[in-house]
Amino acid sequence: MPSLKKLLIGQPLSNDRLHLEKIPKWKALAVLSSDALSSIAYATEEILIPLSAFAATGAAIAGSNTFVWLLPIGVCILFLLFILTLSYQQTISHYPHGGGAYTVAKENLGTTAGLIAGASLLIDYTLTVSVSVASGIENLISAFPSMAPSKILMDVVVIAVITLFNLRGVKESASVFALPVYFFIFSFIMMFGVAFFKAANGEIPTVPMPMSTGDFAAVPIMLLLRAFASGCAALTGIEAISNGIPLFENPPQTNAKKTMVMMSLLLGALFVGMTLFSQVFHLIPNPDETLVSQLAHKAFGTSSLYYYVQSATVLILLLAANTSYADYPRLASLIARDRFLPRQMMSLGDRLVFSNGILGLSLSAVLMIILFGGETHHLIPLYAVGVFLSFSLSQAGMVVRHWRMREPHWRKGLLINFSGCVTTTLVLLVVTYSKFANGAWIIVIAVPLFVFFFQAVRRHYDKAARMLNYASMRHVDLSHRREHLAIIPVSGVHAGVIKAIQYGLSIATEVKACTVDLDPVLTEKLRSAWADRVPNVPLIILDSPYRSVFRPLMTFIESEKEKATGKLVTVIVPEFITRRWYHQFLHNQTALFLYAQLRRKRGIVYTSIRYHLR
Repeated sequence: MPSLKKLLIGQPLSNDRLHLEKIPKWKALAVLSSDALSSIAYATEEILIPLSAFAATGAAIAGSNTFVWLLPIGVCILFLLFILTLSYQQTISHYPHGGGAYTVAKENLGTTAGLIAGASLLIDYTLTVSVSVASGIENLISAFPSMAPSKILMDVVVIAVITLFNLRGVKESASVFALPVYFFIFSFIMMFGVAFFKAANGEIPTVPMPMSTGDFAAVPIMLLLRAFASGCAALTGIEAISNGIPLFENPPQTNAKKTMVMMSLLLGALFVGMTLFSQVFHLIPNPDETLVSQLAHKAFGTSSLYYYVQSATVLILLLAANTSYADYPRLASLIARDRFLPRQMMSLGDRLVFSNGILGLSLSAVLMIILFGGETHHLIPLYAVGVFLSFSLSQAGMVVRHWRMREPHWRKGLLINFSGCVTTTLVLLVVTYSKFANGAWIIVIAVPLFVFFFQAVRRHYDKAARMLNYASMRHVDLSHRREHLAIIPVSGVHAGVIKAIQYGLSIATEVKACTVDLDPVLTEKLRSAWADRVPNVPLIILDSPYRSVFRPLMTFIESEKEKATGKLVTVIVPEFITRRWYHQFLHNQTALFLYAQLRRKRGIVYTSIRYHLR
């Protein structure tokens, strides 16, 4: 009968199957673009939230004309998408092994810049999971308001399900998650088509498009910057393909470039459609109904097609988190390979995925959901700062590389990446300034803390390597056998204790047993049985007037260690193992607690001798 782990995750895969886990372009588009494409569901709404808040103040100079700024802001974001697409094409060409901003910045701008980029991306990927799942559940609640009280619970359940699929392997999760992505694309194209047809035939009231500068309301520049910064959420996930090049089938670079172009075209088209129809139909953000739900109602009313669009939106938002599950573990493994994260992050699991990275991402995302109440609007301000910080560092790194390497066509690449660097840096400043008070300050603090943690991990590994370096050790005479004292804590004379004594006599030159006197009658029985069964090993009785077991034991062990100058001291603990795991709770956990006390004691070896009860 298979174990629960194999039942949920599947049979382990051998290393020689690693090349079979690569995925074709159509699956890669679904896995690595779902984050970017899903932002269509909330990016336009995020632009409108500050504009509608200003219009709601009743400013006479603005009125409803505030909303005409939606299209110019959308055009700016579209231009930024074009610049980033060209820029990351360069990154894919020169860094075929992935790693994205972390690798580019580390190799060209220095280790600290690389760690800043790495920290930004890890935070970004965590927020991608939190924002995507929270937004997906919010869209679900828009269609079924009665589910609102279970919002956070549903968020956590969805993250758990996505985690499980990703633990089963990249290829298997890609097959599962590809269909909903194309389902979403088709549903939005259909919704735009029906909305256009109804608007053209006058079935839906429309608002005239702004035709001259006189149509634009006088709006504070800070408000426009805040709306632009919010809308830049549409660009999150753009870098995912450059980070995940190793996931593609051969030739990986060519396939990655083609997938990048396709993703940008789809993202641009859907974003333009959502923004245009929001302007034409004068859609206003509503805390009880998302913008997508409002447009679907305009197009389909309350027919089944409305629920079709909502289902597609919920699915893409929930599965957008899968982009992070493709990139976060791989990035964490690269950082761990450079010894800035625990080395466990670079280990492949049974299904040839970085299981520890997947689990770490899930736990972090759940924590963010709980801390921010699963509210998308509260999480979004944290989102864009890390994204554009990594964008800027990546583009700056590529500029330095072009200038330093001067490979063929380097001037063209330099111009593209320099444009990308300037643009994304300006956006970074705008996003940080406009969103700082709304929560972006958390990321401004979190990134340096992450970098400090990375450096602390590296210092530990460097120090451990120096201490373990064989060349630095003094000469050790392996032919000389040291004096060896074995101490065996006992509570009675049984088969497990006899095995421990036999082991102690086989390795040590001196063996001592000890017991804590908690009951004089039982202690006297033990003394009599010991003299009869084990006469050649001394038994030391330890007094315990306050009925403590571990304090007298630790005092005795430390005292013997001090007296045994030059000797090796081993504490041998008899431990019996029950046939059923749950039976173990019916027995004292002496061995476990003693190990916890002794594991940090210098110069003392801990050994457990297990006796299995049949």
